[in-house]
Amino acid sequence: MNVQTETVESTETELGQRLAGKYLTFRLGGETYGVGILCVREIIEPLDITPVPRTNPSVVGVINLRGRVIPLVDLRTEFGMGSVEFTDQTVVIVLQYGNTTFGVLVDEVLEVLNLKPKQIAPPPPLTGGSMGLSALLGTGRVEKRVTFLLDLSNIIAGQEGVI
Repeated sequence: MNVQTETVESTETELGQRLAGKYLTFRLGGETYGVGILCVREIIEPLDITPVPRTNPSVVGVINLRGRVIPLVDLRTEFGMGSVEFTDQTVVIVLQYGNTTFGVLVDEVLEVLNLKPKQIAPPPPLTGGSMGLSALLGTGRVEKRVTFLLDLSNIIAGQEGVI
């Protein structure tokens, strides 16, 4: 084994140890994504959305959640996949990251995965600087499926001034 191979394996092991845990998985288009379960506050049906003028196109507006106004992000738009197509499976996942509470629109919620360190790898080595790529912490591999693990701090940073 050469030094470069050892470094890659060491990096993957450290990443896997850091990211191991439970993730709520959901579908956007044909892909599966996950967020750390500890950030999930609740899953709700889409409520009346109030548009907010002059915001990032991925911020579809705000919702009134039991008297609390929270911003709502369309992750499909955020990742360049077009706008969400509302179906009976479309839901809002209410997330809390630090002191920030916001909702994300997703096509459907799938399951909770418990990822072990050896099931986690770095994000794919792609270039281009799109928000979708910078929002990935890593990938979870279960059987033949790949789940993209999201970095909520980068999603929030992309909505500066709204979230």
